[in-house]
Parts: sequence; C-alpha cells; structure tokens
Amino acid sequence: MNQLDALKQFTTVVADTGDFKQLGAYLPQDATTNPSLILKAVQKADYAPLLKDTVNQFRGRPLDEIMDRLLVRFGCEILNIIPGRVSTEVDARLSFNTEATVARGERLIELYQAQGVHTDRVLIKVASTWEGIQAAAQLERKGIHTNLTLLFSFCQAVACGQAKVQLISPFVGRIYDWYKKSAGAAWVEADNTLANDPGVKSVTAIYNYYKKFGIQTEVMGASFRNVGQITALAGCDLLTISPELLASLAASEAPLAPALSAQAAQALDLQHVSYDEKSFRLAMNEDAMATEKLAEGIRGFCVDAVKLDQLLLGA
Repeated sequence: MNQLDALKQFTTVVADTGDFKQLGAYLPQDATTNPSLILKAVQKADYAPLLKDTVNQFRGRPLDEIMDRLLVRFGCEILNIIPGRVSTEVDARLSFNTEATVARGERLIELYQAQGVHTDRVLIKVASTWEGIQAAAQLERKGIHTNLTLLFSFCQAVACGQAKVQLISPFVGRIYDWYKKSAGAAWVEADNTLANDPGVKSVTAIYNYYKKFGIQTEVMGASFRNVGQITALAGCDLLTISPELLASLAASEAPLAPALSAQAAQALDLQHVSYDEKSFRLAMNEDAMATEKLAEGIRGFCVDAVKLDQLLLGA
C-alpha cells in the first residue's frame, strides 16, 4: 500500500489546488482553494475560458460580485469531482471587517445554492484575525460553515474553538519557514524534522488541546513543505496537500502509522484557556511568528486579489 492510501485510513485527505483537472488522480475527499491558487489556475490555458465566460455572463456587474461568481464557478467544478466539501475564500481585503466578511460569506453561499449546491458542501474560508473569527461565529450561527485560515498560533486556535467554527487550517510550512529564516546559520535541519518540526509541533499542540477538551472544531493541517511534515501529522482530522506532495505520497511504499491520537490526547495534563479580544490581541502580539506570518499572508492574498481583479477587468 502506498503512503497516500495508508494516510487515507486515518486522516481525511484534502487537495489544496484550484487546478481541478488534477483532482481525479488522487481521489481526495475535500478540496481547498484560495485567491493565489485560483489566480494560478486562471492563467493556464485550460482555465482561461472559464474566466472569460464568467466575465461575459456577468459583464457590468460590480467587480467583487464577478470575482465571487468566478470563485463559485471553480468551486462547482471541483464539487463535480470530489465527494466532500470545497473551501472558498472571502476576499482577503475584508480580513479586518467583520460585517463585510459576513455579507460576502452569505453571498458566496447564496451563489452556490443558486447552482444547486447544498450548504453542507461548502466551507467559507476566512482569515483568523479577531474580526474574521467573530464573522465566522456569526456565519456558523446562520448555518454557514467556515474554515479559518492563516492560522499560526495557539491563541487563534483557542478563539476559533470558542467561536464554534467548523474547521481550522493551521499553516505548518509557513511556521517552519519563519523559524528556519529566524535561526539563519544556526538552523540545523536534522534537529527540526518530523515531530520536532516547529509547524508540526504547533498543530500537534492544537490537536491535543481540542481533543482533550472535546472541542468539535476540525483540525486540518495545511501549507506543507515536505512529506515528512505530512507523515508526522498522520492521524490529524484532515490534511490539505498540494498535488505535488500528493504525488510523492502516492509514489512511496514506506510504512505509515498514525502520529496523533484523540485517545492519547485525552490522557494529557493540559490547562483549559479562553480569550476575549484584549487577551487575544496581547497573545498574538507576544507571538512574533504568528503576528508576522498572519500579516504577510493577508498581504499576499490581497496582492493576488488585486491581480485577479485586473484579469477580470481585462477579460
């Protein structure tokens, strides 16, 4: 049995791509997209007609509506291939605007429903800012499920659990990147792999905390740099993996056993914590890595959203 099939026995495998024509090869349960992945996809010849067709159909409508319709168009194509859920992201430029995030989330769901897609098959992806987490709490109360992304810290995860969001996406690779860059010449790769990888340690701590205290929010490790990070989190609720790393897993016959266990987590001696806005902001401020990576991630998605706007205007 290859590692991908082995992983699927104890973790839900999710494909992290806008390139839906690749999905059939790996048979993931769910799929995630983001502005950068959609931007990458629409610049390929295979997907350019999809962008042009969406623009032609809704020409004259507000640009933000056309973008949402394009995102939903990709989401619907993905849902035709996978059995589970697709994550569709709210414009990152709204990351600090609770009301606007709620409104965009509602519109995305309405657009999916107009295409005959049931609400349960869509996760609205929102940045894990304080404002984003509050927006997600409101959406969840309306029966709209959410995926909290750009999550780098324990306090973000705790706040998401308090908000009863459906799912969180802690970013393994970007945490690893920060610590590696921060250490510079002092970084020893061999000392920071598998269970010692700083990104893996972060997700493990979140997973154990959720399972210890019966928090229902699903944990989906994201943003992987290598197969070792994935295998070190085998047993996590879900893992969202790029097509390149899915191919690496499928090509390997190395044995794979669960690294995380809900049962083991329940036996741990952990302290229950909670955050209000003031303590959340202080905890984020104390975590240089999380503060920098959240800001950088939002900036990056904003840049790609602007590029996507330009492509829509030029189509």
